[in-house]
Amino acid sequence: MLFFSVYSVCSVVSFFKQMSDKQHYQQKFERIAKQTLFPVLEEETQSFVREQACYYRFTLQELRQITEYANDLKMWGGEQIEQLWPSFSRNSQDPRQQKKLLMKHIGQEWQRQRQRPNRYPARKEHRQLPVKVEVSVAKKEQLGLGYCPVASPKTRCCNLLTLDAVDNCGYGCSYCSIQSFFTGNEVAFDSHFGEKLKQIPIDPERIYHIGTGQSSDSLMWGNSNRVLDDILEFAGDHPNVILELKTKSANISHLLKSELPPNLICSWSLNPQTIIDNEEHGSASLQKRLDAARQLAAKGCVVGFHFHPMIHYQQWREGYAEIFQKIQQDFSPQQVAMISLGTLTFIKPVIKKIRQQGFSSQILKMPMVEADGKLSYPDEIKLEMFSHAWQSFSSEWQEQVFFYLCMENQRLWKPVFGYEYASNDAFEQAMKSSYMQKIDITTKERTTKSTK
Repeated sequence: MLFFSVYSVCSVVSFFKQMSDKQHYQQKFERIAKQTLFPVLEEETQSFVREQACYYRFTLQELRQITEYANDLKMWGGEQIEQLWPSFSRNSQDPRQQKKLLMKHIGQEWQRQRQRPNRYPARKEHRQLPVKVEVSVAKKEQLGLGYCPVASPKTRCCNLLTLDAVDNCGYGCSYCSIQSFFTGNEVAFDSHFGEKLKQIPIDPERIYHIGTGQSSDSLMWGNSNRVLDDILEFAGDHPNVILELKTKSANISHLLKSELPPNLICSWSLNPQTIIDNEEHGSASLQKRLDAARQLAAKGCVVGFHFHPMIHYQQWREGYAEIFQKIQQDFSPQQVAMISLGTLTFIKPVIKKIRQQGFSSQILKMPMVEADGKLSYPDEIKLEMFSHAWQSFSSEWQEQVFFYLCMENQRLWKPVFGYEYASNDAFEQAMKSSYMQKIDITTKERTTKSTK
């Protein structure tokens, strides 16, 4: 009788201890969950993860990993984490041992999903989604003239100067690095932008290459706050400045009715329509981008095309080949200054931002490896894609248009193009020289037309 009483007391104590431990972890869970992607998960997945966490007592790092797996699987649109969860019997072995097996199993399943080729759903028509931003105009302390913000000493770089004409972009491209530079959806214009441009010390004996597409899209805003008028005036005042407007827009109405200085280059970032539909939300369709480029080229403006990022998906070869063929059909090499090639390259803050947004995207469903301090495709995928692009253009285009790899290691240049540059300075000088030749031809053609 005494033994039974002692056993009963011990059972009661054990029961209350388990209840106390469970309550204590539940409180801990609510605290640490805020430091993970748990808040962006769907309600059903949150309930599932909470239940599993309370049983296995996930640490912060384990919960962070589980919620990343759950979020990625949801974004990719395949099997969800609930479907991949192993059916362990909770009474069969030590929960701590189960947890080790569980983390390994989920990690392997996530990796298996990640290695599958991206498959995008076909859409009958392109929908250009409305842009939801808050626009403000204020005086900035500085102009925002500097070097390319994603340049790295480990990659071959053209030493591009960047001009922050507008802060933040209104497009929702899933992979964009701009989202790591700014917070929120506020787009800012500098009320004194034109005045500051006039104060830039420009050496007339030096050739400059300045781009405005690094902090925002160069054309989607049109001439809002006189930004295009100021840029055109600046380019006109300094013929030794190669001014490049980079865009995914078709908003060229102001440029069509303006007098364009010959040292202005308008370039378009291009991808197959499948990628535009699924990863470049809000931007103009491929056809509208090409139509806009064709109209400006007909006006005498030098144009260019950036295949950056090239994205590896199930039908990437056919998708890009179609664009390469169309460019050669619709443009002459004399009209085109450059064709750049590059792939997806991520820094960890951008990956974190993509996951926090939580929208449907396959952009992180890729074989990521360490690449010069960042995360990108393995070299074999890059070489296959870049070589396919280069070999798709005729010898006339290869000889007359400046092709280059953007933000890629110099070891990739020779296997793709058959040549390489010894340094960033050599790359920069070759680029500027090629661009200025196209600009000089354009200037002569305009002079000839005006004298007739």
